[in-house]
Amino acid sequence: MNKKAYGLIHHPWLKHDQRLNDVSATIMRKLTEMNRQMYTLADCYFDSESKIRTKDDIDKFVSAELPDPCTDLRLFQIVTKCMHKCINSPFMRDGQCCKSFAKQFKDDAEENVNGYPIYRRRATEPVQVGKYSIDNRWVVPYNPWLLKKFNAHINVEVCASVKSVKYLYKYVYKGHDVASVKIQKEGALDHDEILSFVEGRYVSARDAMWHLNEFNLSHKSHTVVRLAVHLQQQQPIVYEDGQEAQAIERAALRKTTLTSWFELNKNDPSAHNISYSDIPQYYVFDKSTINWKKRQRGGQNVIERLPVVSILDTERYYLRMLLLRKSGAISFEDILTVNGLRCITFQQACQGYRLLRGDQQWHDTLNEAAQFQSPRQLRMLFAIICGFGEVEDVPDLWVQHQVSLCEDFVHRYSEQTGPHYALADIEELLTSYNLSLQKLQLPTVDLPASVLERANFDVVEEQAKANSYTMQLNSEQRNVVEILLSAVYNNAADTPKCYILDGP
Repeated sequence: MNKKAYGLIHHPWLKHDQRLNDVSATIMRKLTEMNRQMYTLADCYFDSESKIRTKDDIDKFVSAELPDPCTDLRLFQIVTKCMHKCINSPFMRDGQCCKSFAKQFKDDAEENVNGYPIYRRRATEPVQVGKYSIDNRWVVPYNPWLLKKFNAHINVEVCASVKSVKYLYKYVYKGHDVASVKIQKEGALDHDEILSFVEGRYVSARDAMWHLNEFNLSHKSHTVVRLAVHLQQQQPIVYEDGQEAQAIERAALRKTTLTSWFELNKNDPSAHNISYSDIPQYYVFDKSTINWKKRQRGGQNVIERLPVVSILDTERYYLRMLLLRKSGAISFEDILTVNGLRCITFQQACQGYRLLRGDQQWHDTLNEAAQFQSPRQLRMLFAIICGFGEVEDVPDLWVQHQVSLCEDFVHRYSEQTGPHYALADIEELLTSYNLSLQKLQLPTVDLPASVLERANFDVVEEQAKANSYTMQLNSEQRNVVEILLSAVYNNAADTPKCYILDGP
């Protein structure tokens, strides 16, 4: 599956309608979350064939025009009732609409303007709606099928850029509406964040109704199974300070999903033809017995995930590559064995299986990372691959993945200049590996230093802000800050540098 695309549709009852697939596309995984305003947010991960890519796709799913009353009178009535802005709208401020209506007429849709398209709004004769006259400039984008089904205001937007992730999860996880008022003496400070959150929570009538009727607040169509990838006797261990020895003893006896897979292959011949990455579709990992058990149902609703491994962690990186392809392994030694010969490293085993011919593994790495990492993270990965990987054709690697590596700069600037900024950023990252664009035979760029330099800041001003914020902390918060600052400024080897802050 290529990079994810997202579909957002707000309606309380939409999640109960299976025909959502007909409206949006083929959905790889859907997460529906009921937020506190009692809207349903359908978070849909579409497959690569169903993503909205072209102007025709935009026009197919989203309309921002008044329909023809002669051909579809019902849709025309709904749009003129529910899907337009007018001069007396609550969004009007001093004669100006804060939602930027009226829009400009547009004969054709435009793709990706700051992450969003500009929809087609052809110039037509205005129609009379009540005492106001409106045309296509005042129409809120909508999907005709959804509008006719629910006869309600349903705004549908195409958002297929890196901004969509922030937009999605801002709605899903923003929490309850809160109204909190506190009166205190001047200069006094006694702030309890937890108590303020509990007492300030506002439950609306719709929220209360939803809870009283015991309606589901969330729904997941698929189960995501995370599979461990670790070297022999190097699985992660969680322990409390001073109990390291006991934790190591427990970990030595406790199996992981990977070591349990080895045991499964020893005892169950039917699992020999199933790779590690596909095993959750046919078996369930029982955490109580720490064993894989044959799945009775639901295998088609499982998504397996192997954690991303950096190329800097060389052996784990190549072990992961083997686990994606090799089936029936009964031990780490078995994975290292190729055609009866035992390899010393997993990298050698990959070479024995001819998985490292050419630069295919680097293309696969960047393609996989492009599904969930930002362009900046991809450029860092590109620099790491160039610095530590044995890449035969770096220019081809750049050309093949230029779109995903430059996506943020293209959105910010243009398709012509975006790659120049991306190359300049990569040039800066390559200095850590004593490399340059010229050494790698990549196109060189000549951008002013002011474009790439870090923003300066006033140290005195920032210190004054820090002191002001510190005065607003309660005693427990101040204690946490002092501990963390002490760890930052104390260079002693025995000073802890890793802390976890657990709070509401």
